[in-house]
Amino acid sequence: MGKPMSFVVVFSLLALAPLCFSSRNGGFGSLYPQYYDHSCPHAKAIVKSIVAKAFAREARSAASILRLHFHDCFVQGCDASLLLDSSGSIRSEKNSNPNRNSARGFEVIDEIKSALEKECPQTVSCADILALAARDSTVITGGPFWEVPLGRKDSRTASLSGSNNNIPAPNNTFQTILNRFQNQGLDIVDLVALSGGHTIGNSRCTSFRQRLYNQNGNGQPDKTLPQPYAAELRNRCPRSGGDNNLFFLDFVSPTKFDNSYFKNIVGFKGLLNSDQVLLTGNDASAALVKKYADNSEVFFEQFAKSMIKMGNISPLTGSNGEIRKTCRKINS
Repeated sequence: MGKPMSFVVVFSLLALAPLCFSSRNGGFGSLYPQYYDHSCPHAKAIVKSIVAKAFAREARSAASILRLHFHDCFVQGCDASLLLDSSGSIRSEKNSNPNRNSARGFEVIDEIKSALEKECPQTVSCADILALAARDSTVITGGPFWEVPLGRKDSRTASLSGSNNNIPAPNNTFQTILNRFQNQGLDIVDLVALSGGHTIGNSRCTSFRQRLYNQNGNGQPDKTLPQPYAAELRNRCPRSGGDNNLFFLDFVSPTKFDNSYFKNIVGFKGLLNSDQVLLTGNDASAALVKKYADNSEVFFEQFAKSMIKMGNISPLTGSNGEIRKTCRKINS
């Protein structure tokens, strides 16, 4: 097996073609990696450079940016609706239950947008910035490379209710999580592979407290949690208070994109309920967890494919949407 650090997944335009026909107007989309090659040839390099600077300042930024892309795509498609602040008729998705006091990395996206507006004004969309920054955040932490299809436009609307209802929650059952992925055109393979993004980043105590104290409403902890691991978590995640205390999603290699997340799950040391149910909630899902735990290259290849697929959820293309001047507000 080769070294995961050097594993590169490159997809040709032919391979991308079947994935590029989802657009909100029901027609054929036009996402392709070379979209800005003439209109803004340095766009990818600018995104990569600022992601690298942000990562050097704070390693946690990589996971934060990856999560922004995920939380954006699951609401109205990959249209940068998550980046909009509340104003006028817009109720920001930043205030939803999955994002409030949790979603972060917006300043990095602002910095990228500002640099791109200087380089090539009103050319590169915020939605494409998110897709590129998510890929670069994966690569900088040791994960796979993939060519990002580009050409998304930015929405002029946001959906607070969509954010509350579409994004899987840490305490959801396996079937609820799968349903929410399937509602976006993703399948069980995508669900398990994309969950592997939890190989980097942190979670708050409030997101998994029920596993430690009251998993099924009977005042008992999750019986799948090994007692020594549960005791360790309880030290910093009490029954009340400490809501925002941070814990590594992958305690083995928390800033390295690798397959130890899946190895942890096989050992019943997934942090979130939504992590551990990948093993305990479904036989097909459990088989994928074990496959990725055994072979990081297979995981990397599928993660890249699933990220491309997720990035193609209902993009606004052609005359739909706009290129925002700043990512936090629609153009006037």
